[in-house]
Order: sequence, then C-alpha cells, then structure tokens
Amino acid sequence: MTSAVGITDYLALFRSSGALLEGHFRLSSGLHSERYLQSALVLQHPEFAAALGAGIASRARHLGATVVLSPALGGIVIGQEVGRALGVRAIFAERLEGKLSLRRGFSLSSADRVFVVEDVITTGLSTRETVDVATAAGATVVGAGAIIDRGNNGATLGLPLYALLELQVPTYQPESCPLCAKGDPVVKPGSRALTRLGASGAMEDEKW
Repeated sequence: MTSAVGITDYLALFRSSGALLEGHFRLSSGLHSERYLQSALVLQHPEFAAALGAGIASRARHLGATVVLSPALGGIVIGQEVGRALGVRAIFAERLEGKLSLRRGFSLSSADRVFVVEDVITTGLSTRETVDVATAAGATVVGAGAIIDRGNNGATLGLPLYALLELQVPTYQPESCPLCAKGDPVVKPGSRALTRLGASGAMEDEKW
C-alpha cells in the first residue's frame, strides 16, 4: 500500500476492512444514520494508516503547518500519520468535563500554524471545538483534514478542508428518522461494544 491510492480505492479500503457498516446507528452527534464508518478497523493496519496520512498531507503541504492537532480518540492515529508525512509534531486534545483541552504537557503558541485532522467529519462540531483549542492558545489554524467528509463540511467550517473522500450519507434527527419509524433497533458503535437501544429506549450492550 502506498500514498498513490486513488479516491475510489479509499472507499474500497473501508469496505475490505469491514469498516463501512450498514444498519441503523446513532452517531456521536446524536443523529441517526444507515451507515457508520469505523475507521479504526482501517487504521489498525500501519500500512493503510500511513497511506491515508500521506494522502491528506499531500493535499495540505502547501499550508506550511508546523503542528497537527487532532481530537481524541478517533483522530489520534490519523493525526500522527499526517504529522509524520508532513515532518511536523502531532498532538491531540482530550475531553475533560465535556470540553476539549490540551493535556499531557502538550502546548501551542502564537508561532504555531495548526492543521486540524480527524478521521471522519460528520457535523463538523468536534473539528470546530479543536479549532477553538488552537485559537485559544494563540495559534493560527491554517486548515482541516480528514479521511472522509460525510457532511459537506468544506462549505461550513470557515477554513480550507482537505478530505480524501466525500461520502454523502443521509443523517436524521431521532424524531424524524425513517429507520426508527420502521421499528429498526438503533445501535451506538463503540470501541469494544455496540449499545442497542430497544423500542422501550432501554440500552443493552452487544459485543462488537
């Protein structure tokens, strides 16, 4: 696997890794969707992670970033690979009491040009939160990158977005979700288990 993988191959990579799931999912944003992208199943393979990171880096190299900043947990691996390809340090922000912040001795300054990187961007909320972390530290955010943009976020983030693949998958508010209307059980993907929300609203854990 090399960084020369074409865009159609990026989606094939997710499919072949079992990372493109179909069903009825509750996303971290609270929205419901019939597809879920579990990028960890692709990124567990170092050669795939390196290729994806190099692909994002090649699109954003002209920005002159001095540091890559990603939100934990999903953005850490791809952020590291983008940083490796750009030859800059890669750090991450963690959520503490509901708010993203820099921890573990990580720091940014007014001299830093920050490239924000995630695995998958859906609503852009965590991307904007990560941007806020950088700007609060006085750094300049020069752009954002992702493996997949599934929400046309390039038009709404207010900064350049470099995604390897745009995948337009409908998302629904729970109260207007057609999958819920059909009575299909909804699951919340996790790192180890799926949480199934039954018709009564009760949560039941399912092994992943």
